Amino acid sequence: MQALRSFVDQHRRSYGVEPICRVLEIAPSGYRRAVACQRHPELRSRRAKRDEELLSAIRSVWEGSRQVYGAVKVWHKLRKEGVTVARCTVERLMRSQGWQGVRRGKRQRTTIADQQQPCPQDLVQRDFRAERPNQLWVADFTYVSTWEGWIYVAFIIDVFSRRIVGWQTSTTMHTDFVLDALEQAIHSRRPGQGLTHHSDRGSQYLSIRYSEQLEEAGIAASVGSKGDSYDNALAETVNGLYKAEVIHHRGPWTNQVSVEWATLEWVHWYNADRLYGPLGYISPAEAEENYYAQLKLPTSKAA
Repeated sequence: MQALRSFVDQHRRSYGVEPICRVLEIAPSGYRRAVACQRHPELRSRRAKRDEELLSAIRSVWEGSRQVYGAVKVWHKLRKEGVTVARCTVERLMRSQGWQGVRRGKRQRTTIADQQQPCPQDLVQRDFRAERPNQLWVADFTYVSTWEGWIYVAFIIDVFSRRIVGWQTSTTMHTDFVLDALEQAIHSRRPGQGLTHHSDRGSQYLSIRYSEQLEEAGIAASVGSKGDSYDNALAETVNGLYKAEVIHHRGPWTNQVSVEWATLEWVHWYNADRLYGPLGYISPAEAEENYYAQLKLPTSKAA
């Protein structure tokens, strides 16, 4: 409708409002009311005034998400901020502005399974659930095309909160960079007993040095037994989010430094602020905060 009004504005002096509206099949009265409301905003309907307020709030949330969120996550974020609005209204207003979230593409295979090398048992059996932080970690890596060549990015994720607890970039697929991600995770989380580390059958994760680091930290090693993407589905999900929300959304990329800085920013936002549907539309950090706050609640005494 805005495009039609703009067309009438542009040609009204040459042809007149009524003839143009007749050709465009719009009511002249509707056009004149829109012009009057534009000159005198107080004449706008209650819905139009409310839409303007909501558009400002929606824009703030959408841009705050790095233009990643779609209508559903924007709606949940607005609710968390105390804004009462229907989900369909958020969808309508975002659609009117051409705002939309990113969409994940098809998964690309990166890790090559080493079928000859002995590997640990599959302790997870595709059951990616955990009752507490530092109970189950999953690890995987993906790749990024830059002007200077391929960059590989490894992540380690805590299954309970979906928090990224370790990550690293590299120009090669050697064991060192996935080992660096593991050491970062161990240093930052300092897990106790009862932690399982799960990965696919990639040679990097089956290397002697990687296995020794897990054993030294008291972490049980688990490796997918089927040899397909479902063996490590949760890590694949995070890889997909990273590719959609950072790499494809903000590229092209020049070199490893640019990828590393963007990854650092995204991991911080992802852990602290990104709403995660399976967690009830809260962030990984909030999920862990809620867990530890629950532990501090006094237990009820028997009467």
